[in-house]
Amino acid sequence: MIDRILLFPYYLVLKTRHFLFDHGFRKVSKGAIPTICIGNVTVGGTGKTPHTELIVKELIENCGVDAGSLAILSRGHKRSLKGFQVVDAEGKAREYGDEPLQMKRKFPEITVAVDKDRLHGLKVLADPQSFLSTKKAKKCRAKAIPSASIAVLDDGFQYRNLKPDLSIVLVDYNRPVTGDMLLPLGNLRDLPERIADADALIVTKCPWELTPWEEDKWAISMGIERYNQKEACGIRGDNGRKQYLFFTRTGYDTAKAVFPEGDSRYLYSKMAVMFSGIADDTAFSEQLRLSYRLVGHIKFPDHHKFSRADIRTVERQAAEFPTSLVITTEKDAQRVRDCSRISDELKKRLFYLPIKAEFLSDSAREVFHSLIFSAATFRL
Repeated sequence: MIDRILLFPYYLVLKTRHFLFDHGFRKVSKGAIPTICIGNVTVGGTGKTPHTELIVKELIENCGVDAGSLAILSRGHKRSLKGFQVVDAEGKAREYGDEPLQMKRKFPEITVAVDKDRLHGLKVLADPQSFLSTKKAKKCRAKAIPSASIAVLDDGFQYRNLKPDLSIVLVDYNRPVTGDMLLPLGNLRDLPERIADADALIVTKCPWELTPWEEDKWAISMGIERYNQKEACGIRGDNGRKQYLFFTRTGYDTAKAVFPEGDSRYLYSKMAVMFSGIADDTAFSEQLRLSYRLVGHIKFPDHHKFSRADIRTVERQAAEFPTSLVITTEKDAQRVRDCSRISDELKKRLFYLPIKAEFLSDSAREVFHSLIFSAATFRL
């Protein structure tokens, strides 16, 4: 009871805000170009970045979208550069944010931009020349910006001023929103019922083997009655609208060196010192334990900016096990590169583990392809 009393002011603010948008008291607009929005209602840890990358790959490899006309637009969490910016692959994580920089380095041929005002960002991406002639362009480092015909909006579900062409919400399989509480007592950054407003729901970080019965059980817990499992969709009991439902798992690629000096022989070590600065590193540590004995596990806060003292902590832990691999997450690797005075020894031993999202079934992947293709081709 006490938690409901304490959280009521936050609940009331969110409820009022959504009421104003839902009933036309606050303006909602389409973006200047077709937009696929991906987001969540919780604080971090649902896998937005690997799912954004999954959508980008789908658009380029299977939907015929030219990489040069595709853009990713993010807010750029905790970045130092203000206003609209085009991410430079040679830039710093502290300038643009670790996630946008990671995606730019993974997809150098596409435009990755950051802007707190998403409608403005989409307008710039659609017509860069008009923007470059304004005073606001003085804050932007890029002197030339390719025009985009479609954009993937990373973490934009709470940006209510924009009505995307396709809205996707992620929910962690291991952290269902039912029964959770709003910040700061829980993990919810938004009202859980807002999930019903999305066109598609993706349940992430699922077990590698998930039975149809378990999928249906999860769907019912979210208020969705699945009428055709092959089509990966169902009807929501709360508003009677159709909503697509997908299940994905976390996959990992081969570890890669953070710095050019990386010595691949350390990958064959039996031991590993792990450190991370993400919301939930459980899946990451479990994956590492399949190949290594974790002799060190250093956890920092989410989006942590590594200081010289933090690097010394990692170096001291690594020094206790001279032959061990030192490994971190792909997102953390972007911020580690910003650090100065990292020892040559640590650079040789420091690797990261690339992460990816995978569908549990081929049929679900085919339905998702059709959904993405429609968003890329038509205004829904």
